[in-house]
Amino acid sequence: MFLYFSEYLIEWFSPLNALTYITTRGILAALTALVISFLFGPKIIEKLQGNKIGETIRSDGPSTHSSKGGTPTMGGLMIILSILVSVLIWSDLSNLYNLVLIASIISFGFIGFIDDYKKLKKSKRGMSAKSKFVLQFIVAASATYYLLGQGSNVLSSEVLIPFTNNFRVDLGWMFLPFAIFVIVGSSNAVNLTDGLDGLAIMPVSMIAIALGIFAYVTGNYNFAEYLDLPFLQDAGEVFVFCCAISGAGLGFLWFNTYPAQIFMGDVGAVSLGGILGTIAIIVKQELILAIMGGVFIMETLSVILQVGSFKLRGKRIFNMAPIHHHFELKGWAEPKVIVRFWIITVFLVLIGLSSLKIR
Repeated sequence: MFLYFSEYLIEWFSPLNALTYITTRGILAALTALVISFLFGPKIIEKLQGNKIGETIRSDGPSTHSSKGGTPTMGGLMIILSILVSVLIWSDLSNLYNLVLIASIISFGFIGFIDDYKKLKKSKRGMSAKSKFVLQFIVAASATYYLLGQGSNVLSSEVLIPFTNNFRVDLGWMFLPFAIFVIVGSSNAVNLTDGLDGLAIMPVSMIAIALGIFAYVTGNYNFAEYLDLPFLQDAGEVFVFCCAISGAGLGFLWFNTYPAQIFMGDVGAVSLGGILGTIAIIVKQELILAIMGGVFIMETLSVILQVGSFKLRGKRIFNMAPIHHHFELKGWAEPKVIVRFWIITVFLVLIGLSSLKIR
């Protein structure tokens, strides 16, 4: 929106030209999302409490979680609101990538909203896994198919292999199912991780800003050439979107940190995971997302292994899955689990960013 009026504003006050730079708008997008979260967070929490929209705690979970019952959930609405308002103000709304990302986060958020609503009003189990997967599949497939249809200069079928000298694998028609797997997998992985106060939102914020850096250098010809990355002319604008995610995430963390005043619910976790996967597809860093999101993958694998082991052997591998609950039952205090998982994510994000030069 700002860019739309910038031409007239700059004629009136030329220093405002600085606000047209992607880096400046990215910083402002993060700050705007952060401020919106701070301003509206207490009101949203109060509204959710008034409507008795509270979390239902699973009976087989750690006993320390019993006090969390009734904590307002569906806080992801606050995150999505902060992101969208910030993006509408500071991003280039004519940019194809931004339009796809806006549509994707709304669509994934709607899926999560339906799931949360059913848990609160109809069944504690929420939407069936099959129905949820089908809807996620449709959103991921639609976004990927649309971008692929715009030509290889917008989205190619190649997968960049990190830590190599620009080695790429062209998947051809197999790229579509690969991209769907990345997006849907990311969406569900973040959802599984969101089981402790602040556990998921901080890694999401860190990974978002890291993907934003990849978007910035990919969209800048000089940086892309120097770093031997594929150049995507309009990808730089994704940096602004990533900054908005990070700012909204930190703003939400203010209320979600231990002991949480609000949970993001599926409306937040499903949408944030899905949008990270979509951004990774756009900036050609699908494999780097797997590295930086190692905590999300670890959580997902713990559930798969736990279920598989119980079905095949009748025995559990972990005390409880996802694995963050295993560590709780081993005696780790909840804040210790959270902070240690954050530290792991910092380490993995730095490894991911190092791929920019180590090749």
